Amino acid sequence: MEIQSITPELEEKGLRLDKVILNHMPDRSRTEIQKWIKAGQVIVNDNVEKANYKVEEEDVIQVTLPDPQSTEINPENIPLDIVYEDEDVIVVNKPTGMIVHPSAGIYSGTLVNALLYHCHDLSAINGITRPGIVHRIDKETSGLLMVAKNDNAHRSLSKQLEEHSVVRRYVALVHGVINHNVGRIEAPIGRDSKDRKKMAVTSKNAKDAITNFKVLERYDDMTLIECRLETGRTHQIRVHMQYIGHPVYGDPQYGFRNDDNTHGQYLHAKVLGFVHPRTNEHMYFEAPLPDFFEEKIKELGGEYNG
Repeated sequence: MEIQSITPELEEKGLRLDKVILNHMPDRSRTEIQKWIKAGQVIVNDNVEKANYKVEEEDVIQVTLPDPQSTEINPENIPLDIVYEDEDVIVVNKPTGMIVHPSAGIYSGTLVNALLYHCHDLSAINGITRPGIVHRIDKETSGLLMVAKNDNAHRSLSKQLEEHSVVRRYVALVHGVINHNVGRIEAPIGRDSKDRKKMAVTSKNAKDAITNFKVLERYDDMTLIECRLETGRTHQIRVHMQYIGHPVYGDPQYGFRNDDNTHGQYLHAKVLGFVHPRTNEHMYFEAPLPDFFEEKIKELGGEYNG
């Protein structure tokens, strides 16, 4: 069993024990956490407390997590848009609405399920729920992903990501008119203290994040931009664009409530470049915008046809 330690933050003083644990473990449900507390799997300062215990800032909370149940991830015959494939690497153009890998009770309909049907030789470094997955993009973001077919390829691609040498360029439709042609956002990103399911620009428990962007087209009240990532934080482009007052159109978490988010956020991983793990060849791929994205640009009077 795994034991996870939690140190309450200042603003969590006086909150219920189950609420504090949920803040730090947003992928778990409150019901599940309450079951752990009743079973004595949560210790506060070496004592068993109830779910309604009011947490103090100096408390030391230890949660004994139950061993995960063995979950079989089944291959599924889901069509894939494969841009490139060889014995080491697969490059996939992921559609919007598809989750990259199983998690938190979702074991079907993911990119991993589709990959397992397509091929049987995926790297095992990330375990049974994420075979071959080197990096991910959000469910409602479309575009290019690289997948490793063996462990050597996985290690090489992961190292390139850590060294920020992988080329990743996104096209995004954002609210408002950006007057300057280029910009650089350097703002650390961490978990949102008010909503643990969201990220935010913050100085608390945050990691450095850098997004570069340039304007592709301007419309009456929106701007089409290309973003180049130097880091790969969770929700990075979406958080950074909201931070500077230009949230991504259609974003259900960081955008405007009256946006049409039928297709999720209008954010597309258009360009992906890396060094091939076996041949050392520089690989470069582009994926066209989804049809709904292109139609929106035409509706706004734009001419971009990427």
